[in-house]
Amino acid sequence: MAGSEPVTSPDQRKPGNRKAGQIGAVVTAALLLLMMIGNHEGNVENIWLIGLAVGLLGIVLGDIVLRRNGLRS
Repeated sequence: MAGSEPVTSPDQRKPGNRKAGQIGAVVTAALLLLMMIGNHEGNVENIWLIGLAVGLLGIVLGDIVLRRNGLRS
């Protein structure tokens, strides 16, 4: 079986759909922010949820800016 499989390097494999990944990250960030509504006490959970949502949105925005400026393919 291993002899019949083609040999490819990692850079020859096509990554997933970029737009779907960006939409998924934005939806996930929105869901994280919606988790703040609940029956928990204290703000530690809220800080983590906001931080993770901002981090995801920052990654998406950074990717968009880098692709627009031609610094990332």
